[in-house]
Amino acid sequence: MENKVIFVIVALIATFIPDIDTKFSKLGKKKVFRPLQFFVSHRGFFHSFIFLGLIILLFLLFLPIIIFPFALGYSSHLLADAFTIQGIRPFYPFKTRIKGKIKTGGRLEIIVFVCFLITDLLLLSSMMLNISLI
Repeated sequence: MENKVIFVIVALIATFIPDIDTKFSKLGKKKVFRPLQFFVSHRGFFHSFIFLGLIILLFLLFLPIIIFPFALGYSSHLLADAFTIQGIRPFYPFKTRIKGKIKTGGRLEIIVFVCFLITDLLLLSSMMLNISLI
């Protein structure tokens, strides 16, 4: 049970990390991240699989147990942002951009978020109760 809780906590925290490069995010508005925002652009390096790969290598050396939940949470954020109009550059600094048609902060984004949230809550509750949904 404890490992499942740690898994969820690590995955949840990882979903917030790509947005540390903007002062409008939950983590980015913290003063500790403000200096970083002078050196990187939003949806640049931190929104790339290159950065994720570097973090995974770091965790491989020091905390291998959290690699999977971290990668899952982080990559789900990148995937979600790839569906927005602004999109992401998955292999930054290369120019290739993946983008969709969802407006950030728009009604469709909220609907998609609620659907993911409901799915996550169902999976989490089934995991906690050891019920198989599949």
